[in-house]
Amino acid sequence: MVRVKKKNLDGASLITPDTVAKEIFARRTETFDEQFAVAKAEAAIILELAQQQFANGVSAREIIHRTAGALHGLRDKLHSSVWAELIPLVQNHSVSERFLEDPFTRWSFEKPRGYSGDAQLLDFIYGHDSIAELVGKASPLGAALYDYTRDASSSVAVRERRDLLTRFVDEAAARHGDETEILTIASGHLREADASVALKEGGIKRWVALDQDPLSVGSVARDFGGRGVEAVDGSVRDIVLRTQELGTFDLVYAAGLYDYLNDRVAIKLTRRCMEMLKPGGMFLFANFSEDIVVDGYMETFMNWALLLRSKADMWRIVNASADPSTIEAEVFFGENHNIVYATMRKKG
Repeated sequence: MVRVKKKNLDGASLITPDTVAKEIFARRTETFDEQFAVAKAEAAIILELAQQQFANGVSAREIIHRTAGALHGLRDKLHSSVWAELIPLVQNHSVSERFLEDPFTRWSFEKPRGYSGDAQLLDFIYGHDSIAELVGKASPLGAALYDYTRDASSSVAVRERRDLLTRFVDEAAARHGDETEILTIASGHLREADASVALKEGGIKRWVALDQDPLSVGSVARDFGGRGVEAVDGSVRDIVLRTQELGTFDLVYAAGLYDYLNDRVAIKLTRRCMEMLKPGGMFLFANFSEDIVVDGYMETFMNWALLLRSKADMWRIVNASADPSTIEAEVFFGENHNIVYATMRKKG
């Protein structure tokens, strides 16, 4: 079953490039001009060296590894307002065309679906068959760069996240039995369902996959229709404002969404998700962490900005969203610390 309604994709979701940027990048400091002049010079050195290395036939892996590391180091020491002004200068440098030969980087930068982190982008990380043609058309340099970006620490963490979600789904089905109901918010292509034993064996009564992108909704309907999965067109705004009544669930999760939500919206969404849980049900949300080391490359060449959070940030959302006496909560890192998770189980 597919329910689709027309809407402005980002405007209806409370997630726009401007809202994300406002959270990440602060106002200019009094010493901005001085800092920016130095930062611009440092960035020029990083980019010119990469340009020279490409020209001299240095391996793509070595170049991108050094460049990503240098951009991370530069980003880490700069005031966010200075870094924000540096991003377009990096993007407009001639060496960017080299990095954009990577089909993964180019897809992220160009945003064919109109927003960051879309489901097709994640399929580059998964190495899914749906992106095989695009990868096959890449230049030798692009293919070599993709070999690096798809196995960067952040990409490894995303694949681990998919597998962790599959495990949580199957554990929920084992815990709650054949009447298990699940809600996935910002489901994308729902790749975690591919390996779900519970779904394969009919152990899930109802699995609602909600997403704001009609292309993702259509993909889920096509791939999982008739197997207990209900593809629904909807956004964060729809959930927070209760414009869609979806019911109650044993497991609700949002794995790739909170990277784009400020604390105010994240808390509102979390509170609403807790209301949609049955007694004993669990809500899980995830966020890229501050430990990520390819943030500079992502924000420049990939044009992919994220709200990074620490464990303390995650706990702040948890504690502001529910009475601690009514839940069992945990915050933990994934294996390589690039993603941090929070779980909130409703007592009862």
